[in-house]
Amino acid sequence: MDHLWLRRYLGELQKKQYSRKTIARRLAALRTYFRFLCREKYCQTNPARALRTPKLEMRLPKFLYPEEMTTLIDTPATDNVLGLRDKAILESLYSSGMRVSELVSLNITDIEFERGIARVMGKGRKERLVPLGSYALSAIRQYLDIRDKALQGKQESAIFLNHRGKRITDRGVRLLIHKITQAQGFEDVSPHTMRHTFATHMLNNGADLRIVQELLGHVSLSTTQIYTHVTRERLKTVYNKAHPRA
Repeated sequence: MDHLWLRRYLGELQKKQYSRKTIARRLAALRTYFRFLCREKYCQTNPARALRTPKLEMRLPKFLYPEEMTTLIDTPATDNVLGLRDKAILESLYSSGMRVSELVSLNITDIEFERGIARVMGKGRKERLVPLGSYALSAIRQYLDIRDKALQGKQESAIFLNHRGKRITDRGVRLLIHKITQAQGFEDVSPHTMRHTFATHMLNNGADLRIVQELLGHVSLSTTQIYTHVTRERLKTVYNKAHPRA
């Protein structure tokens, strides 16, 4: 087997319309496999090394406009504990850009209300501090006040609870966001959409890319740079205001 055989294999995957991401993943597996064979002396060369990884298509992240985000946040009823919880969840995701896994892991002791920050545990068990705006802090306070009365003295370390009084799960948050967005006629909105929206709005309003990288907990700046592609509206607005012949 040589690199020409592997090239034909990759060509067949393209003919069958496999995505570039899938082809790249299979090529990476082949490289690892042949590297193992070389190390164990089953072959002398790695034929996959000569093959170039296909350039992955860049998919722009979906985000919501400020008025759409406001509509969603104002959707939950605030006359009951679950509605207050849902509003606090939406405010927290939009305010901080945290992942849904980070949100559901939050304990009451992780939030410093006076400083307006939350301590979250990100990927790779890396801890970071994220800001929480005044709207999010207010929504969390209102929810906790009603929630604690409903618990009737029972202590729960988690901030966000399900209807059974236990820590809400990732799936629980996804379901409630799906229900809220469907009620407003929005499609394909997930907790990660909130994260994309946070990053996009920050950049649109002048935030430095490296600051946004830190807030999102991205290890590489290249991961954050995808959001520069969705700020064209701001660039056009600035151009129209600044250029005398626009």
